[in-house]
Amino acid sequence: MVEISTSILNVKKEDAIKIFYNLETAKTDYFHIDVMDGKFVEDDTDEKMNEYCEYLKNITNVPLDVHLMVEDVKKYIGKYLVFEPNIITIHLEAVKDKQELINTIKYIKENNCKVGISVKPETPIEDIYEILPYIHVVLIMTVEPGKGGQKLITQTIEKIKELRRYLDDNKLDNVDIEADGGINLDNIEEIKKAGCNMIVAGTSIIKSENYEETIEKMKKL
Repeated sequence: MVEISTSILNVKKEDAIKIFYNLETAKTDYFHIDVMDGKFVEDDTDEKMNEYCEYLKNITNVPLDVHLMVEDVKKYIGKYLVFEPNIITIHLEAVKDKQELINTIKYIKENNCKVGISVKPETPIEDIYEILPYIHVVLIMTVEPGKGGQKLITQTIEKIKELRRYLDDNKLDNVDIEADGGINLDNIEEIKKAGCNMIVAGTSIIKSENYEETIEKMKKL
């Protein structure tokens, strides 16, 4: 059964506390925190996500799954480590060189946090093979990062399959595959069959009439 990480990107501030409570009772496995800096991607959500993390830290024990879509990776890692997230994911495309990437992975681990590496739809999955033994999660973007509510790019499903084959062939059993973008009840089964064991969903859960029913269906389909 997959784990569900619910994106709270498009939750309105006036509804936030109620929705967070409802998502917890609906048994979401993670709150997915989409941090954008207005540089790596067009939108800037840092202030909102920081505020939401403060809320969540005080009202829930559901772990945080922080996805950094930012240029200044080290700065934002430090900013969100204070909330003791379970996972911090950075973008491969945001790191300048291999040594910086190694140092960043080490820094996150030293702070008792799992490390995720995300790749955009156009980035070849082979680009991350070398670092797979040192990380915990690969977050495959199934849409272009930066905005919620996009339609899933079907070609990214093959990328998930390729990564699953590589992980299985090389006995890298401790690396999770997470998919993010445009995932709903109509396509989640295909994503899961491709090899994902973590799913990010935002719009399809937040806009549903019954969070618990939607999350349960996503897990069981």
